[in-house]
Amino acid sequence: MGKADQNKKAKLERLLNTSFELFTSKGLNKTSISDIVERAGVAKGTFYLYFKDKYDIRNRLIAHKSSQLFMQAHEALSRENITKFDDKIIFITNYVLDALAANKGLLSFIYKDLSWAVFKKALTSNVGSTDVDFVAIYNNMLEESGHKFRDPEVMLFIIIELVGSTGYSAIMFNDPISLDALKPHLEQTIRSIVQNYIEE
Repeated sequence: MGKADQNKKAKLERLLNTSFELFTSKGLNKTSISDIVERAGVAKGTFYLYFKDKYDIRNRLIAHKSSQLFMQAHEALSRENITKFDDKIIFITNYVLDALAANKGLLSFIYKDLSWAVFKKALTSNVGSTDVDFVAIYNNMLEESGHKFRDPEVMLFIIIELVGSTGYSAIMFNDPISLDALKPHLEQTIRSIVQNYIEE
């Protein structure tokens, strides 16, 4: 990578990091593009080289942060000796929930604006060179399972919606139970969902 490319990458990372800090501390509505570029130390024109507006950078940030989280979960999974498909999904689920419980600011930021469309973009995002293509990982996990699944994207969608909504309530409000108390229920339900989508 040449010096010009390194400078571009550094500016992009500064914009992403600064935006995340401002969005999580001041909120999206109270953060202006001027605030972002001033704190990041770049020209306003530089911002528009990478992003259309602050909503674009918000969506890219959700994709970037989600991708980083799944990359970390996948790296942790690769260090374990887990072979069954449902065990892999549960490991990733627990890793992500624990990471979000340890960083409630990140959870609030991701969850508040997280839709399936944005999540799909996050799973295939290439915002930064360290991002992971989780769809490729998921498809590989499906192939390694030794099973044929009907509607694997729908299965993933249902699991994500279940884990996202119940995990958010448990982490942020301890409602109706704590995250630790919720995990066995999630595990049982995820196993049932996976079983339901296996084609005989």
